[in-house]
Amino acid sequence: MDFQSDLTREISPQRKLGRGKIEIKRIENTTNRQVTFCKRRNGLLKKAYELSVLCDAEVALVVFSNRGRLYEYANNSVKATIERYKKACSDSSNTGSVSEANAQYYQQEASKLRAQIGNLMNQNRNMMGEALAGMKLKELKNLEQRIEKGISKIRSKKNELLFAEIEYMQKRIAETERAQHQHQQMNLMPGSSSNYHELVPPPQQFDTRNYLQVNGLQTNNHYPRQDQPPIQLV
Repeated sequence: MDFQSDLTREISPQRKLGRGKIEIKRIENTTNRQVTFCKRRNGLLKKAYELSVLCDAEVALVVFSNRGRLYEYANNSVKATIERYKKACSDSSNTGSVSEANAQYYQQEASKLRAQIGNLMNQNRNMMGEALAGMKLKELKNLEQRIEKGISKIRSKKNELLFAEIEYMQKRIAETERAQHQHQQMNLMPGSSSNYHELVPPPQQFDTRNYLQVNGLQTNNHYPRQDQPPIQLV
């Protein structure tokens, strides 16, 4: 027990923090301080990003190095988050309610989104040739140019697909013709079974009813009258 107590007294305070841990104080070495700053800064930015994505939170992070260099991260924008922070602080100081400030902020954001949706719907109707009465000549020209660019891109993509399909069909036809030609050449080669059957006629099939018995044949001594010479009496 005395030996273990002597060991614990000999251990420095920094070693008591555990493996991988350091004492939180200013790093005197400039190189080590810069390396630690880069590592901790990247980790802090990563944690801010993860917090914004996982919890759907609005996060803004601003870091200045000892040389005055700025590093920032915001899932919306740093300026908008700072404005929201100022507004929340002023409203909370005046009314003492942060929820009302958040509700007002979301109402403003909702109105902005509704305006953007309305603009997109109007643009869509204009692209379809509708709601053109309130448009000026310059706006109509710009709309016409956008539509022509879109049509040219669509046609080029369509032609590309058609050419690819035609090329594929031509390859299939060429492969089929090549296979047929090879098959015909193999059939015309000497010694092939198909050529042998074509050159040698099949044996004729006879019916036994067409043959007569040899014993049943009789000589025919009857000749027609024009073959017998006429007999004359002297």
